[in-house]
Amino acid sequence: MSRSTEFVRGVRDIVPMLIGAMPFGIIYGTLAAGAGLDAWQTLGMSLLVFAGSAQFIAITLLSGGAGVAVVLLTTLVVNLRHALYSASLQPFVSHLPKRWRMPLAFWLTDEAFAVVQHRYAEEDGSPLKHWYFLGAALAMYLSWASYTLVGVVFGQAVPNLAAWGLDFAMLATFIGIVVPMLRNRPQVAAALVAGAVALLCHALPYKLGLMAAALSGIVVGVVLERRYRLGQLEEVL
Repeated sequence: MSRSTEFVRGVRDIVPMLIGAMPFGIIYGTLAAGAGLDAWQTLGMSLLVFAGSAQFIAITLLSGGAGVAVVLLTTLVVNLRHALYSASLQPFVSHLPKRWRMPLAFWLTDEAFAVVQHRYAEEDGSPLKHWYFLGAALAMYLSWASYTLVGVVFGQAVPNLAAWGLDFAMLATFIGIVVPMLRNRPQVAAALVAGAVALLCHALPYKLGLMAAALSGIVVGVVLERRYRLGQLEEVL
């Protein structure tokens, strides 16, 4: 499979994620203005930060008068999940030169990880899968910036756009990302525990409920995964 074929396939496979992200990006572009950001700052955050959940949290905190330190620390913790994504993909990209690994690391998002990890799991032996990664990640990056620009330009002309419930499309997209990845009982248990903790801790300030949910899911998943593997080993022996 050629470089261009891998690249185009990556773009093609992430299209459903691009559609799901569209209302999310437009709403962000609209709400950022209400948080005091001008058009260049709003677009700049999408280009330089490129993390939808962190961007929404940032503008929410800025609107509430939070200090810079709180904004930075909160968004850092929320985005720590990307370290897990990176660790999962590291064996597949460690051989690449830095000029490849750095931009791919920057463009790695939930949506890109969802399609890229499936491609790396395919046992076809292709040495060009990083071009697939590039196609998927770059398509999401350019689309997110475009959606933000649409929100900045047209959002103010549409009254109360955020109340339309369009952000449900992104929730549906994340469900579509997570569910196919739940392949055994420890993974299902981790997802259920994380969801339950997120609901119970939803009222906590600074998105602490989200952090508690992530940590709870990780702990449960790791503990049960170890027991699951030990059980399989004992059966073999």
